[in-house]
Amino acid sequence: MFWPMLAIALGFLGIAVLGVLGIRVFLEAQRLGREVARTTDRINRAAEDLEDAAERLARTGEALR
Repeated sequence: MFWPMLAIALGFLGIAVLGVLGIRVFLEAQRLGREVARTTDRINRAAEDLEDAAERLARTGEALR
């Protein structure tokens, strides 16, 4: 009777460990998703700033001709 009970206990422990690891992976994936979204916004803002600067430079170049 000892071995079946040990097998059940170890099985339950294994499932509990997998559950905890699954939750940790889920939380880290959410954190990574937020970081990617934040970085994407920063890149888009930088691209807009660069585009605005290029337009101003182009207008300045036209005025010098």
